[in-house]
Amino acid sequence: MNAIEVYGLVKRFGDKTVVDNVSMTVATGEIAGFLGPNGSGKTTTIRIMCGLLTPDAGSGNVLGFDLLKDSLRIKREVGYMTQKFSFYEDLSIEENLMFVARLYGLKPAKEHVDRTLEDLGLATRRDQLAGKLSGGWKQRLALAACIMHNPKLLLLDEPTAGVDPKARREFWDEIHRLAARGLTVLVSTHYMDEAERCHRIHYISYGKLLASGTVPEVVANAGLSTFVIEGEGLNTLADELEGKPGVDQVAAFGTALHVVGKDHQALEATLAPYREKAEFKVTPGETSLEDVFIQFMAGSRDNMG
Repeated sequence: MNAIEVYGLVKRFGDKTVVDNVSMTVATGEIAGFLGPNGSGKTTTIRIMCGLLTPDAGSGNVLGFDLLKDSLRIKREVGYMTQKFSFYEDLSIEENLMFVARLYGLKPAKEHVDRTLEDLGLATRRDQLAGKLSGGWKQRLALAACIMHNPKLLLLDEPTAGVDPKARREFWDEIHRLAARGLTVLVSTHYMDEAERCHRIHYISYGKLLASGTVPEVVANAGLSTFVIEGEGLNTLADELEGKPGVDQVAAFGTALHVVGKDHQALEATLAPYREKAEFKVTPGETSLEDVFIQFMAGSRDNMG
């Protein structure tokens, strides 16, 4: 059974369609990445899935419950971690978790809190004020609060924004550990390395779902060609290549240029003269998920303008 099956979701705010006919499935036990630029509708879609918003159109099931009729039951089975840290900063870690435990009616509350503190490595910091925590520890507290009631589905909205690389890696190790136990995870992110740690990804841009699949599938289906140019005077060359036939993207990576385009033949023809020049080395490169992300963004129209 799939944990999430939604079809034709639409959500409007005034005359703006923020979610535009989105259909998506997420398998039980899967870590699904939700990608897209700011304002693309990720947060609104997540809030619909966890029962916090009612769609204007569409249908579906979350954890076997009807999206339209069973929103209260869905809320009980879902852990939702918002972008903004939303705990009482003048309470300790333990006090915040005790508050959450009572909200969910967990009994005995202290037993649930103690187990969660141990499970997420927070026990030695239980008396620390939430407001004094670093970004990484705040993130861990938020995750602890989300999973204390043993949800079947975890919805994470850009959970690692503003934390250091070590904390990000530890967070993702924890997510994979939870998924191995059978928890389903849908996580929105801007980080390509995080997207590549997901089993499948879904790309939304300005309300429309543009791609779904494994990372290799999404990259392959984008149909992009990439070439790497090494040599001298690459800054000048980058300006020269911008806007030429077949060139959709030019980006500097260290001491090389990555040139990307959808029209392979036109791109080959544009780069052919540079192959003949001794100062440049032009070789085929591997298209990255970031290249695909940028291509999707360039081809989408902002629906909030």
